[in-house]
Amino acid sequence: MDIWIIRDGEKAGPLHDFEIRKKIESGELPASTLAWHEGLDAWKPLKEINIFSREFEVKEPPPLPLAIEPEAKPGQNAARQETFYIRRFWARWLDLTLYSGFWWLGLWAVGQNIEGTLLNPWVMFVRYVPWFALEALLIHKYATTPGKWLLGLRVTNKNDSLLDLGEAIRRSLRVMFTGVGFGWSILAIFCQALSVFTARRLGTTLWDHTGGHQVTAAPLNPFRIISLVFLFAGGLLLQIVVVFPYAAEVGAKQNPELKGTYEKILPYMLPKRSAGAIPK
Repeated sequence: MDIWIIRDGEKAGPLHDFEIRKKIESGELPASTLAWHEGLDAWKPLKEINIFSREFEVKEPPPLPLAIEPEAKPGQNAARQETFYIRRFWARWLDLTLYSGFWWLGLWAVGQNIEGTLLNPWVMFVRYVPWFALEALLIHKYATTPGKWLLGLRVTNKNDSLLDLGEAIRRSLRVMFTGVGFGWSILAIFCQALSVFTARRLGTTLWDHTGGHQVTAAPLNPFRIISLVFLFAGGLLLQIVVVFPYAAEVGAKQNPELKGTYEKILPYMLPKRSAGAIPK
């Protein structure tokens, strides 16, 4: 979000909201600094603007420890951090896998042109944009998604308050662009690797660091891990039984020698349905 401020009697901007947060944290901008963004009816002090109000909340100092914890062994903290990021990785891809399975099933149910959709180079973009809109709403309302809930993860502001809808949307857009690269093969792998590298340097992911959010994790138990495996496999299987008959037809045209193999598998898949025209 673009922000304008008044300093020394002069207007400055536009500045991104995360730049304002950094200046607040460093003490460069006091709470009384007048600011404005689109949607406000007048200039207001920073502490009275919703997206910055939490930066000025008085935080109680943490209680003194009852006992001094033993010094961590070399690599101990790194192991805990790596486990945490792995949990976030699987939570996100469980969400995307389950959503994709039901997305393909929905196309099949309404008789859409699945073969044409498979050949559409923009299919990843078309498929994932609705999910990230839904994810933003879930984060805004419940601080979690099905995958995050299963693995005990919650996304909140640093004071444990829920993200407002605008913050949640901006976070999901950052994830879509820089976190998973729309799910496009090599781009997705590159974005995931870059995310891990950035998170290790910043202590959190780029999208949470930029937005001033945090992800907290509850303890896991074997039931949740087993559920993750079954749900992930179920999401993949759902995509296979819907898409395979159409992918097999394309594959048989390109590799006629595999036609017999495809025909043996087809009885276990959902039957092909007549397709309507894909809206442009």
